[in-house]
Amino acid sequence: MLEFFGRFHPVFVHLPIGILLLACICILLTFKAKFAGLKPAIPLMLLFGTLSAIISCFTGYFLAHSGDYEGGLVSNHQWMGINVAILSVVLCIIYKKVKSKIALGIMATILVVLISITGHLGGSLTHGSDYLTAPLKSDGAKGGAAIPAIPNLQEAFVYQNAIQPLLKSRCYSCHGSEKQKGKLRLDQEAYILKGGENGHTLIKGKADESELIKRILLPLNDEDHMAPKEKPQLSTNEIALLKWWIDNGADFKKKFKDLPQTAKIKPVLASLENGENNAGEIKNSGIPAEEVSAADDKTLKKLADASVIIVPVAQNTNYLSANFVNAQSMSKDVLNLIKSIEKQLLWLKLENSKVNDQTLTAIKGCKNLSRLSLNNTAITDTGLAQLKELDQLQSLSLVGTKVTLKGINQLKKLKNLKFLYLYQTNVTKNDLAAIKKLLPKTSLDTGNYKVPVLVQDTTVVKAP
Repeated sequence: MLEFFGRFHPVFVHLPIGILLLACICILLTFKAKFAGLKPAIPLMLLFGTLSAIISCFTGYFLAHSGDYEGGLVSNHQWMGINVAILSVVLCIIYKKVKSKIALGIMATILVVLISITGHLGGSLTHGSDYLTAPLKSDGAKGGAAIPAIPNLQEAFVYQNAIQPLLKSRCYSCHGSEKQKGKLRLDQEAYILKGGENGHTLIKGKADESELIKRILLPLNDEDHMAPKEKPQLSTNEIALLKWWIDNGADFKKKFKDLPQTAKIKPVLASLENGENNAGEIKNSGIPAEEVSAADDKTLKKLADASVIIVPVAQNTNYLSANFVNAQSMSKDVLNLIKSIEKQLLWLKLENSKVNDQTLTAIKGCKNLSRLSLNNTAITDTGLAQLKELDQLQSLSLVGTKVTLKGINQLKKLKNLKFLYLYQTNVTKNDLAAIKKLLPKTSLDTGNYKVPVLVQDTTVVKAP
């Protein structure tokens, strides 16, 4: 219950700041005869300001001991707040008894200084110790590169030279030595491995299962998203680096050369070595380098109302993924909505029994489409003709459809097609050679895999 009352500290703390500052200003103004009319209001302002300062001290004390804060900054803020309350009590009691304008002026000035310092320390606790000077910095404060250039990358330590600066720039303001939101600290190895109030934040070798990565990848408007949307966000490269480090054991002592470096992570490491910021960021190879404008919110709302799942394909991009698996209708109105987001549509899953050849006319203008799944739909060779101009298409799944070699022949212009899934179609084994000749760079997947039974596999033994 004490922690609950402590949560009201941000509500009450603004009262003494406003009321006491106004009282002090009025005290100084009344030294001039023309402002003498303010004198009757000053005792009342001091009284309300003093009471709210005392309440703020108690709620602040409860909040400081909730487990989300520790360190010297909290202690300094606490004692400065207590001094504000004590001086306001003294001033409230003796205001009418003190005849010396100089004495009142000195006390009012000291109180203004104390309130200012206390408020600044409180802001540092909430927003980070450098929140006042952050806009003047040219590094990661506004979302720039959080990791300094690492010229001799392979000899550098992964955590010390890359991960720690990243966490310091993006996470310490909420999860550092002074403030631990959700009881989570990320400034030391022991605290990182310990996790927060929800358990382990990092699972060695399993980045996708680590709460840290899950929170980073949540939609920006989700209240659990890290970092908060008003803070600088991690770039695609920074997320890739963090995942690579965790997937390889989250070791705090190893150098870059000690960890396996896949083709996917090498461009990210190269950008670190060159000191590139977000402007030189290596984009996900599945996302076009040229960004598009955001889709209309009303259109997205209508699609959602039609049970179509629309999500961004990645952070910091307007390209979208659409899933029509649960769509209740494929009416003309719904198809027109697809046309409204054809520039933003990158991945499309039309796995719905209502999808037919006529449906595909709605997507022939989706020139950025790179993934298309038409599994178990009513499309035929006639409908495939609508796809021949989608020259950015990289993956096409036709599982469970009635397409034949004749329909596949219409896709010969798709030079970027890398994967074609033909399981349970009317394409025969004899047709595969012709398709391979037509699309030499495309991997054909005909499904129907058989997994061999090994000696060590579990088997069910039945009595004869």
